[in-house]
Amino acid sequence: MRWLLGLLAAFVAVLPVAAQDKKEVDLALVLAIDISGSIDPDEARLQRQGYIDAFRDPVIVKAILGGNHGRIVVAYFEWSDAWVQKLLIDWTLLDSEAAIKAFTDRLDAAPISIARRTSISGAIRYAIPMYGRSPYEADRKVLDISGDGSNNDGGLVTEVRQDALKDRIVINGLPIMNGRPNPFGFPAEDDLDKYYLHCVTGGPRSFVEVARSFEDFPRAIRKKLLQEVADLGPRPDIDFAVHRNGDLAIDRQGIHLAQSLQLSQSGRRPARNDDDYTRFVQPEYELGCDIGERRSRDFWQRRFGVTPD
Repeated sequence: MRWLLGLLAAFVAVLPVAAQDKKEVDLALVLAIDISGSIDPDEARLQRQGYIDAFRDPVIVKAILGGNHGRIVVAYFEWSDAWVQKLLIDWTLLDSEAAIKAFTDRLDAAPISIARRTSISGAIRYAIPMYGRSPYEADRKVLDISGDGSNNDGGLVTEVRQDALKDRIVINGLPIMNGRPNPFGFPAEDDLDKYYLHCVTGGPRSFVEVARSFEDFPRAIRKKLLQEVADLGPRPDIDFAVHRNGDLAIDRQGIHLAQSLQLSQSGRRPARNDDDYTRFVQPEYELGCDIGERRSRDFWQRRFGVTPD
């Protein structure tokens, strides 16, 4: 009996040690990037370069290293069809300028690829278990989705979003309003920003940052990444602009971004464990969150007399 009790005590003693092995980080951030057929190779390169430049920006670096723990963890994958997701960089700890540079160098060296359809729901479904296998304990979990079209493949995006919110994953969106038909002739979506706001994003302090074109993408991703890392939430007052002296960052009220960053970080609160993230969604979209699927079916039926698989 003493032997059995001793074995049980040894087993229990090991449990806290295993938990302590997980290094604490301020943020676990998954970057999910659209590579569907509506994006041509030049636009795909603009997207990739936008992320590279954003992580190399001194203001973003300061935000990453200036949190409570002074480090975040990041993963980067590209997505298109419901079951097409390409993991370029798995969970990577960013805890120094050298680590951040190494991350951007790996991203810069990765090949550019393009696929076919647009499955935001597939991207969310793929991302959810990534957080469970992360070797880090994060104060916040954020999924950052960028793309230039609404969901038209896989399950309904709001259903998969619900699964992510139940796991306390905040979803932010970066819709790209490219203003032109895709190579197949599918028309541009003028309401994509509203679709992302109502159908894709969710969770406390979730937000949408709109890129008005692929050329505007670098500005948009800088601003969005800053808001996510510093946990600023929706901040329409911040204008991530380049001034004549080359400094990035002054908001429209004239407050230096670094000051805003310091204030937000000093007052930051981690989301409570009992927060119900499913409450933090926008009201029902007036066009319906299956608008992408319906537009796709109508387009292919009208043009070719068939509906997509």
